[in-house]
Amino acid sequence: MTRAGSGSLPRYILQRILLVIPMIWVILTLVFFVLRVAPGDPVSAALGGKLNQQALDQRREALGFNRPLLAQYWDYLSSVAHLDFGTTFSDNQPVLHVIRDNGGATLTLTVAAFAIALLVGIPLGLLAGRYRDSASDAGIRLFGILSYAAPVFFVGFLMQYYLAEPLGLPTSGDASPITVFEVPTKTHILLIDAFLSGNGEAIQDVLKHLVLPSVCLGLVICGVFIRLVRVNLLQTMQTDYVEAAEARGLKRGSVTWRHVFRNALVPVVTVIGLQFALLLSGAILTEQTFNWPGIGQKLVQYINNRDYGAVQGIITFFALAVVLISLLVDIVNALIDPRVRY
Repeated sequence: MTRAGSGSLPRYILQRILLVIPMIWVILTLVFFVLRVAPGDPVSAALGGKLNQQALDQRREALGFNRPLLAQYWDYLSSVAHLDFGTTFSDNQPVLHVIRDNGGATLTLTVAAFAIALLVGIPLGLLAGRYRDSASDAGIRLFGILSYAAPVFFVGFLMQYYLAEPLGLPTSGDASPITVFEVPTKTHILLIDAFLSGNGEAIQDVLKHLVLPSVCLGLVICGVFIRLVRVNLLQTMQTDYVEAAEARGLKRGSVTWRHVFRNALVPVVTVIGLQFALLLSGAILTEQTFNWPGIGQKLVQYINNRDYGAVQGIITFFALAVVLISLLVDIVNALIDPRVRY
């Protein structure tokens, strides 16, 4: 009875949520203090050449930088608890507005890249495991190693140089200027806004701009899925129930696709959240390479401007997003595999 209680799904979910709370606190604490270790005054660094000393002192006082460090720390935690990620110094706008205006482009790129990584990585991993030690297995493993090891910006430059012109694909931006002008902003996700407006030419234009950056970013984790699926497939094929199924006369291919495939994908679900987080970090370099107007590009811009408030707010948002994605993956994994709850 005790074992059944400890393995109940609601209890497991509650435990995971309780573990997330200290994890978030540690992350927020690291973000706060690490950024304040940097030398110099963040207000002077961001606005030193634009305002006189009196205006700088007023701005510093308004932002609370003249208060004790622990008081600033408490204000920071309180603001994040109310989903207030601060205000940018250089252009004086809420960080949430920056995330709202640019987050749609990053989300579109990340989801498209993730879909490509799954659609390419999982089938290739299954083929490599099914035909172990064959020429196709060696070729797929080599492709996985190269795709994972190659820097995303280098792959992006190669695609721009060799593929863009022959395929007629754009190399910059998320859409043509005329599309951005014509499509009304409703969701701040350009592709969805184009669908809602019923503009077929705009939809086609957005999709064409999405091809190269999403494929480039998808290759970053494609190799991870290839290797992971292949290893789990080989391990699952050595289990007793697979040998029993083959002993009853079932064909190897039927056993693989009907029984082994599902069980081999269970561990893959565990790392999906981590790989999605990796895509978010890789999106920064991809957005710079393809001039994609997402949060990553804005983050680099604020870093160059030494805008401390914007950098802190955006990094905090990314950190919370990664933690929540990991929590969701843990819950989904417990739903798929009851053994995780024990």
